[in-house]
Amino acid sequence: MKKIGLLSDTHGYLDDRILHHLRGCDEIWHAGDFGTAAVAEQLAQVAPLRGVYGNIDGRDVRLTQPLVQSFELEGLRVLITHIGGYPGHYAPAARPLLMQERPGLFITGHSHILKVMPDPKLHLLHLNPGAAGRHGFHQVRTLLRFEIENGKVQQLQAIELGLRGGER
Repeated sequence: MKKIGLLSDTHGYLDDRILHHLRGCDEIWHAGDFGTAAVAEQLAQVAPLRGVYGNIDGRDVRLTQPLVQSFELEGLRVLITHIGGYPGHYAPAARPLLMQERPGLFITGHSHILKVMPDPKLHLLHLNPGAAGRHGFHQVRTLLRFEIENGKVQQLQAIELGLRGGER
């Protein structure tokens, strides 16, 4: 069993609330738009980090984070990319990846909208953790925590980190 902390769209912003909810995780996954390489470095000090770069990430992030992560963990095939859409509305670049990789878990960021959606056609679970940073149109900053065991996502928690502007 592995405990995972999943976030996206930090846009260069990390605070104690984010770090508090990631402590105790076996791995941290970031679905793009880190904003700065310093965010990746800080997260990697909390737990091993798997991430992808997003559309706002510069060369500093792109040197250390790929466009796509595809791996297996605890019997679950995982695919992560920043711009991927969601079930019924996948981004054009995501469709061939989904057909090739056949993940059981497909993770994206970019929309700043927290989504947890099954895709019965492709037999996968789609997760978008929303946005943990302060930049964007979202009102509430969010992240997800969950466990993976025997090829399944379990104990899924959506965590609200406060309002985008910092007020509670």
